[in-house]
Amino acid sequence: MMGELAGKVALVTGGGRGIGAAIALRLARNGADVALTYVQAPERAAAVVREIEKLGRRGLAIAADAADPEAVTSAVERAATELGRLDILVNNAGIAPYGPLEDVRIEEVDTTLAIHVRAAYVASQAAAHHLRDGGGGRIISIGSSLAERVPYPGWTLYSMSKSALIGLTKGLARDLGPAGITANLVHPGSTDTEMNPADSPDADFERGFTALGRYARPDDIAATVAHLAGPAGAYITGTAITVDGGVTA
Repeated sequence: MMGELAGKVALVTGGGRGIGAAIALRLARNGADVALTYVQAPERAAAVVREIEKLGRRGLAIAADAADPEAVTSAVERAATELGRLDILVNNAGIAPYGPLEDVRIEEVDTTLAIHVRAAYVASQAAAHHLRDGGGGRIISIGSSLAERVPYPGWTLYSMSKSALIGLTKGLARDLGPAGITANLVHPGSTDTEMNPADSPDADFERGFTALGRYARPDDIAATVAHLAGPAGAYITGTAITVDGGVTA
């Protein structure tokens, strides 16, 4: 199977379900071999790998907790070693802490920042020399429209952690641009996943903030990531693209 990403290797953190799985499969459909990390449900991760292999690409599932920096670094090295190279890193692993400001415990703050911010930094740091060896590459992080606008309460911690990815992305773009490596950020809005299903009790409330009146599909987010990962994204770096159906309009 050929495609615009033929010969490329990608690592998608948190690629066993939801947006991450959609990204992994989209990159595979475009010709890339894809490694993915997961924390829970190894059978789900294995199912994604089987779908990647049905597309004629190599797949690899790696158990790695994004809250553990050593596990993150090890996952990057294992992906590059077992699949022979690394061209695309997608920092997708995430959680969704929610609650009143006064109820948030310091442990929740530390865990959220570790998964959303530190893991993305550590993975990018570990991936950089592999991307340079490949003559350029892509780092794409998954943020949130809540990094740009917080229309309802309870999301302060989540929004703070996702907004940190803006600075990370701009810094990476400057540090790695001379090597031909791009760094970008994709901000999804409400997306129909297990974490935030479109038929949940709060879904109509969230839909009311969109201009299009619907949730995103995981493939909507994956399509933007694939654009940035492919040849058409070669001159896009240091920026954020919001895919939120108009929530921030």
